[in-house]
Amino acid sequence: QVQPVESGGGLVRPGGSLRLSCGASGRPSNPYTMAWFRQAPGKERDFVAAISWTGAAYYADSVKGRFTISRDNAKNALYLQMNSLAPEDTAVYYCAVGTNDASMVTSDYNYWGQGTQVTVSS
Repeated sequence: QVQPVESGGGLVRPGGSLRLSCGASGRPSNPYTMAWFRQAPGKERDFVAAISWTGAAYYADSVKGRFTISRDNAKNALYLQMNSLAPEDTAVYYCAVGTNDASMVTSDYNYWGQGTQVTVSS
């Protein structure tokens, strides 16, 4: 059983930065994709970024140029560096692990963390 666990969320002022981390206990069959999604109150869970086993990265248009996704395969770890944060980035951020190709669709991911809250406010 693979269990992702997120960390690194918190309260940050507009324009600030945060780095989220995700460690996945267990190990899915290689290769596997890792991704970040987010969900704001009253809204659906939205794609943020995904990274393939080989390091190919994909981003939602809303975060391109501000967020950077990376992974460490030896550690089963996933990261999200978030810069120039804005109030609309406020959400619970979820780490997801899947055995398909990198995807923006939630149903393509098999394992989900519990989420970490990111709040951007002055």
